[in-house]
Amino acid sequence: MSLFDQIQEAAAFIRTKVKSSPKVGVICGTGMGSLGDTPEGLVKIPYGTIPHFPVSTVESHPGNLCFGKLGGKDVVVMQGRFHRYEGYSMEKVTFPVRVMKALGVETLIIMNAVGSVNPLIPVGALVIVTDHINMMGDNPLVGPNDERLGVRFPDMSEPYNRALIARMEAIGVEKKIKTYKGVLVAVTGPNLETAAEYRMFQRIGADCVTMSTIPECIVAAHTGLKCVALSTVTDSCLPDNLKPAVLEEIIHVANSRETDRVGLVTGLIETL
Repeated sequence: MSLFDQIQEAAAFIRTKVKSSPKVGVICGTGMGSLGDTPEGLVKIPYGTIPHFPVSTVESHPGNLCFGKLGGKDVVVMQGRFHRYEGYSMEKVTFPVRVMKALGVETLIIMNAVGSVNPLIPVGALVIVTDHINMMGDNPLVGPNDERLGVRFPDMSEPYNRALIARMEAIGVEKKIKTYKGVLVAVTGPNLETAAEYRMFQRIGADCVTMSTIPECIVAAHTGLKCVALSTVTDSCLPDNLKPAVLEEIIHVANSRETDRVGLVTGLIETL
């Protein structure tokens, strides 16, 4: 079965479970899944029940597709995402984004937990992503291109929508939530990086490091979705003072910024 047909089959199954037509899709990162419990009229569909959907294998990624109203708009929220390091192909990692598009989503909001290599962006910071560097050694668009899904060579001059970035920044000011802006670099993982690698990231212009987000952003561009990303800095990756990262601490920091993160995301959705 072609990727296009798999997408249509998954979307058709979802339509038998929910009556809403979401225009906004949200991807929750590590320690951020509680947002999926907040929409009004909540309907949850476990990933494992959706045809062709992968299943989350990472701690703090519950694995549900959540539908309802958030910020007065129909939304679909991913409680947990997929990563290349789990063994999934890039096509599978980004499959949910294509299903969202098939369901009618027009704007994609991506959240993630990141490490900061910028000494001016501290642990706990909320960073609006302005651009990215793909160092994953892979790309979800490799292989034959299906014109029904997008063009062969999608433009990436504005991977993160500038108008949405400015709007989220303004919402932060209005709600007295401090935000930063930064460039994201993505690596495959699952190991954390060495001090020499973090030093390299600094020199090539990155502010934060992730093991996700960029594949979803690339597919969003391919399929014509407007994209904005919000990162939560959960650990410091300064190469001259590098300490072991602890998963429990990462999740704790991610959880600690939930109120402000939800405020920014919900505030943005209200303006769409």
